[in-house]
Amino acid sequence: MRKVVLIPENENVRIDTYISGEIDDVSRSYAAALADSGHVFSGGKAVKKNYKTRLDEEVVVEIPEPESLDVEAEDIPLDIVYEDKDLIVVNKPQGMVVHPAAGNYHGTLVNALLWHCKNELSGINGVLRPGIVHRIDKDTSGLLVVAKNNEAHLELAKQLKEKKANRRYIALVCGRVTGEGVVNKPIGRSPNDRKKMAIVQGGREAVTHYRPIEEFLGYTLIECVLETGRTHQIRVHMQSIGHPIAGDKVYGAKNDRIKTDGQLLFAKTLGFVHPASGEYMEFSAPLPGYFEEVLNKLRK
Repeated sequence: MRKVVLIPENENVRIDTYISGEIDDVSRSYAAALADSGHVFSGGKAVKKNYKTRLDEEVVVEIPEPESLDVEAEDIPLDIVYEDKDLIVVNKPQGMVVHPAAGNYHGTLVNALLWHCKNELSGINGVLRPGIVHRIDKDTSGLLVVAKNNEAHLELAKQLKEKKANRRYIALVCGRVTGEGVVNKPIGRSPNDRKKMAIVQGGREAVTHYRPIEEFLGYTLIECVLETGRTHQIRVHMQSIGHPIAGDKVYGAKNDRIKTDGQLLFAKTLGFVHPASGEYMEFSAPLPGYFEEVLNKLRK
């Protein structure tokens, strides 16, 4: 049984809506089922799905362990940027899912890591997500750090939570971005489409800094720096200020003339303090070929 402790920053939000917005792998319907089956507590008392949150009242969610699944190790090539006994930094390609999920148990980064690392992956996130400290979307490419043991996992997760990790992305967005800016808007599940994220009242804090790098006709290449790491954060934030990411099939602009296999968003730089040595480490990767190809066409 996994227990998640949450502290609401807003009141009068339905508990199932609040939980699904806070825990990435819990849908609203699943949160409702957990509440109605006695696995959700607020202020120490079991509550039902329609219970409304109270400010700063501790919410405890009990999530039963998933049925044991045989996630196969698969001999899939990995672009390894750095590796030692505690962690591994990989450059994930566009189109690769980070971890197995319903209907998609093969070809993921986890399948590849199980082959490469054997049994040397942290077990904190369970059988489906061994070693996974943070994620990037299927069609976003770039750097991820993976923990090989629980001690490293806990320390890396703490740095992410406390906004001490350095995460810089490169994105091509629609329209002209004229200067630096910050988007500070809460993100949660869209009330209209549970598969999408949106700017919602009562959502989780989300902060993205951005600055323009290069301007093209109808597009701008920008750098984004994350303070927080919410699901689809950069994609949702840039759409919210009128600059959706080029090639984004979910949050993109209708008049986007760039046709790619996914959003032009790349996790270029990743920095953190090594959990064992205490040394600050920073890694960067070059823009992938498909991204450079689009930029070169825009430069002509």
